[in-house]
Amino acid sequence: MMVADYQNRAELLFKEFILADQLLPYTSILCGILACKMVYDLSQIISVIYFKGYSGLSRLQQVEWNNRAISTLHAIFITIMSLYLTFCSDLYADDEQRGLIIFRSSPLSIFVLGVSVGYFLSDISMIFWFYPSLGGMEYVLHHFLSMTALAYSMFTGLGQLYPFMALISEATTPGINLRWYLDAVGLKRSKAYMVNGVVIFLTWLVARIILFAYTFYHIYLHYNQIKQLPRFGLFLILIAPFVLAILNLMWFGKITRGMLKTLAKRH
Repeated sequence: MMVADYQNRAELLFKEFILADQLLPYTSILCGILACKMVYDLSQIISVIYFKGYSGLSRLQQVEWNNRAISTLHAIFITIMSLYLTFCSDLYADDEQRGLIIFRSSPLSIFVLGVSVGYFLSDISMIFWFYPSLGGMEYVLHHFLSMTALAYSMFTGLGQLYPFMALISEATTPGINLRWYLDAVGLKRSKAYMVNGVVIFLTWLVARIILFAYTFYHIYLHYNQIKQLPRFGLFLILIAPFVLAILNLMWFGKITRGMLKTLAKRH
């Protein structure tokens, strides 16, 4: 009876506080930041126990190890939620009776965006704190643009579909992080490292090249709706994906050269 009572109180608290319309953006950002902190601490504990190579890493490498655990879990979460909201749910379906796509949002979409904003805030703070060990200016630009676009859509409820389309590109992150882990523990010459390179190439091609091309096509088809946004919202939807696409193409070139170099060494 007491367990059921506590469960009912917890559900009531979640609905009235976490999912309250006015507080939802802020509580979701806080949830994202707290989740990052929790994953970082758990990564430290688990890695010491189950990964022998962890203790032999330098302090800075251990920081990056734990930071990549955060980005991996965020990538899995945001990819699943973005795929669901973009393609599986009917929130952004082409249904004129439900109004314009650019004006649609829901408590779930706002919460997911807020969690991701919390992650990007945490990650960019880590990048600045340990700069440039965790990433150079291209990462700062990527995170700043992403965070600005997500926060705008979250707080205004406008144009949320396009940030979710862009967030699907986070599907490439687990493979990138696995590659770093393999290198860190001395498995750079392993078959797993080679296979990982091919998988990264394919996922990057789909999630960051082809999907972005589809995003631009979708923007073109719905430009009559998009042009009704305020100037800053219009700027974010038109410019942010374009800049991110350029960064993706730059990184894709490096990935392709790295994969070809690795495969050439095998023959």
